Amino acid sequence: MKPFALLSVSDKQGLIDFARGLHAIGFRLLSTGGTAQALRESSIPAIDIAAYTGSPEMFEGRVKTLHPKIHGGILYKREHPLHQSQATIQGIEPIDLVVVNLYPFHKTISRPSCTYQQAIEQIDIGGPALIRSAAKNHATVTVIVDPEDYPAILDELNRYQGTTLPETRLRLAAKAFAHTAAYDSHIANYLLTQSSTTQRFPEKLILSFSKAQELRYGENPHQTAALYGDFFQHFQQLQGKELSYNNLLDLSAAVQLISEFPEQPTLAILKHNNPCGVGSGSTLHEAWELAYATDRQAPFGGVIIVNRELDGSTAQAIAEIFSEIIIAPAFSAEALHILQKKKNLRLVVNKLQKLTHTEFRTIVGDSLLAQEADFGSTESWRTVTQRQPTADERAALQFSWRVVKHVRSNAIVFAQKNRTLGIGAGQMSRVDASKIAVWKASEAGLSLKGSVVASDAFFPFPDGLIAAAEAGATAAIQPGGSVRDSEVIAAADRLGLAMIFTGQRHFKH
Repeated sequence: MKPFALLSVSDKQGLIDFARGLHAIGFRLLSTGGTAQALRESSIPAIDIAAYTGSPEMFEGRVKTLHPKIHGGILYKREHPLHQSQATIQGIEPIDLVVVNLYPFHKTISRPSCTYQQAIEQIDIGGPALIRSAAKNHATVTVIVDPEDYPAILDELNRYQGTTLPETRLRLAAKAFAHTAAYDSHIANYLLTQSSTTQRFPEKLILSFSKAQELRYGENPHQTAALYGDFFQHFQQLQGKELSYNNLLDLSAAVQLISEFPEQPTLAILKHNNPCGVGSGSTLHEAWELAYATDRQAPFGGVIIVNRELDGSTAQAIAEIFSEIIIAPAFSAEALHILQKKKNLRLVVNKLQKLTHTEFRTIVGDSLLAQEADFGSTESWRTVTQRQPTADERAALQFSWRVVKHVRSNAIVFAQKNRTLGIGAGQMSRVDASKIAVWKASEAGLSLKGSVVASDAFFPFPDGLIAAAEAGATAAIQPGGSVRDSEVIAAADRLGLAMIFTGQRHFKH
């Protein structure tokens, strides 16, 4: 008797060629509904599961493959005498190949118009049961959930007289269980969002990411790495070498920073996840000049991001230095013509509509940290000094606060209302961060006279604020919250500084 193959797929990519190949090898094809119809329309003989089991599909198709002749045929142990005897008595024939992919639940709920009932109807029951049965019995049953596997499996079936190798079945079984696990994770996460009592962080955290790309290496050449998730749905690389692990980290940091500046044309330069310079202007070219002036050394080999279509004039200016990546929502034809001369330069289109609201980070002990993303607000801002900031100072304070949030702690940023002047990042001491920011401004030939200073966390002592004032700052913005806040405020008043407490710190470790 010819062996059975069961085919029941929502994604019919490659189905016809694969089924035709199975029929040529000698498989009898069991199928359901739309899959059976597609096979017959292509003149491929198929046996309806309802005809084989003697039980009709019921409840609008909710019950069709949940039958002993189906699951028994998949699950029974072929070499086990008792199993063989029971299968013979019950008229159960072996099903040696199971080809199933599931209702498009994730695709359905991704549509803005999707209703709750539509989502529920896309929860597949029979499909996961078939997949899990076949994967469990992979000692003799081949399970396929991915159309990309059809050609290789068909080739193997032809080479080995209608069977597959044990290691192939094991690999496909693991892939099948990963497939159903991911499917269930989408359902569980969706249902959690529909509950009015859902916790921000559920008791069970269920994550599912598909591998998007193998990376050449990780943070260092001796480390292997891969990219997972929907990155390529949101970013398009137009040219240049493949994005590396470190490139992707820098790109992520750049996108988060530029999202702070939707109003004016803005350009930011980053290196090792830290801003080197940020500028806003009436044009991107003006923004470039302001950002680049902050630091003309660090941008070498850095990442540049803009929040408007990159024009030819700005592209020509940028092309004067070596950059790893340029990110923009679009590139003009002139900009592409200029930048395409640099074959290794990575050009990336940023199509991301919104940032994620949850951040994850792995730690030792096979553990994971989760937190809300740091979006912040201005609701709790208050002036704590005798002098109120001027309109220009307030604009500069807002600008610097947006930037300092994206600088590694301890972080200090000196700025004017449309540009950074000096940035001190990642120091163990806030005073040291301030000294570096002052030194960087001096190296760039920029005066800090009349500038403002932002600190990502409170000044624990007046010394940091005094140093900023001595460098030329006239206003400061910081979270507040130190036991010595009164001393810091008193120092600001003595120096004639205006100071805002935000009530929120922006540590970035």
